[in-house]
Amino acid sequence: MFINGLKNNKKEMKKTYKFAMLAVAALMAMSASAQNLTIKGVLNNNRHDDGETLGSQYVGWNAEIGKAIFVVDQGIYSMTWDGNKLSTPVKDPAVNISDFYQNGKFTDNDKALWATNFNLMCGNSGAVYTDGIITTVFSRDYQSTVPEEMFAVRKWDANTGELLKTYPYFSEDKVLESAGMAYNPVDGKVYGLFYVTNAQMEEDITSDPDYFVDDDEQFEGREGLDAGYAIGTINLETMDVELITKGLYYYNFITFAINSEGRAFALTSGGTNGYIGEDGKMRNINNELTGAQVYEFDLATGVIYANATTKIDPETGEEYETWEPTLPATGYCSKYKKQAACFDKNNPSKMYWVGYFNSGKGINDYGSWGELPDKEWRTNGKYDTCLYEIDINTGEANRLAMIDDRITFSALWVDGADNSDNGVEEIKTTNNGNGNVQVYTASGQLVYNGKAQNMNLGSGLYIVKSGDETKKMLVK
Repeated sequence: MFINGLKNNKKEMKKTYKFAMLAVAALMAMSASAQNLTIKGVLNNNRHDDGETLGSQYVGWNAEIGKAIFVVDQGIYSMTWDGNKLSTPVKDPAVNISDFYQNGKFTDNDKALWATNFNLMCGNSGAVYTDGIITTVFSRDYQSTVPEEMFAVRKWDANTGELLKTYPYFSEDKVLESAGMAYNPVDGKVYGLFYVTNAQMEEDITSDPDYFVDDDEQFEGREGLDAGYAIGTINLETMDVELITKGLYYYNFITFAINSEGRAFALTSGGTNGYIGEDGKMRNINNELTGAQVYEFDLATGVIYANATTKIDPETGEEYETWEPTLPATGYCSKYKKQAACFDKNNPSKMYWVGYFNSGKGINDYGSWGELPDKEWRTNGKYDTCLYEIDINTGEANRLAMIDDRITFSALWVDGADNSDNGVEEIKTTNNGNGNVQVYTASGQLVYNGKAQNMNLGSGLYIVKSGDETKKMLVK
């Protein structure tokens, strides 16, 4: 039985990406590898097991708007990697109490409401950035709500932090919890790795005798409720999810990201034991990298790409066929908690991931390898976080820097270089729209050469070149 619980997808699983877009690649000017890269994200409420959570400062009761005003840690944060050092993440835009409250009085009610609304910016069930807009999905506590009002969804302006829209609560069967969501610039859709149950899959799939069924006795009486992950698309206006995967993945996925070529990747937490070498990476007894595993998905089918590998059973000496991921493990472990990853749209080969320093384990007080105590997490590194870089062509992963204040995120994007950022207006306003641009199809065919303001293109994906600047442009 393979990853997806499907026996008939071997041909699809054997496929590996061979992008026939050499002409496009030649046009794309890659940015300097990682220098002056500003990464922004939605701060995740990194609640620790000892109960400590994000900070909150009470400012006062605002009678005019009928609200208690708080200044909270939640919000949009930015940090810059210059190739050698990572800056401390800072709230961006910043919230200053003096801007709306002085001498015991509120001086700007709109600003006060704006500041306290960040208390609602929670993406514990996922968040996604798309062309200047942030969508957050907050899963309410099962013990304090009803199934019909499980998910709170909100939209935000990614530049100003303004709360743009609050949806009515969605029920738990809406399938909104995810390991991550990401925009695909190739087709203009948002995909996600959604957490679902067998009961939410189509009957013609679950009734198939080849469909994987967990017969573990501990789940007796919960038939059809065995939960896992599935690839799907999401409509960010209606929040409707359409599942693509014809089965469930039973992995501890922690991220999901799509690069500018439309390739989709996810990471597992990789919380396993192993020897940590001088390079800081974890290996097994065969000296193979272990830890967090990178998986690539075929977005058309939801199937994980894998290579068929022949191995020999050490007991019987017989050969058997198994499936291996197309990329090696990263060598790093990370706790199974909400994390995030993203791509610079100008560099499709490098995925940036904010994860934990380890799986929460280490040498404990007894001198053995095990779970580190929560009461000492401030000093033992259990919840320390880092910025990682992963080459998605080779699988090589590197820890770039530790992150101050142990910050984690529920969504990440590269400021000014996210796949969803619309480059059409930027191109049209080059030289006041009077500059010449060359427009190519995705296969590299020149279809337009003239003034930017006169462009009139049919729907599709294009490569627009203006001087030394090259951008992808999706026309719907």
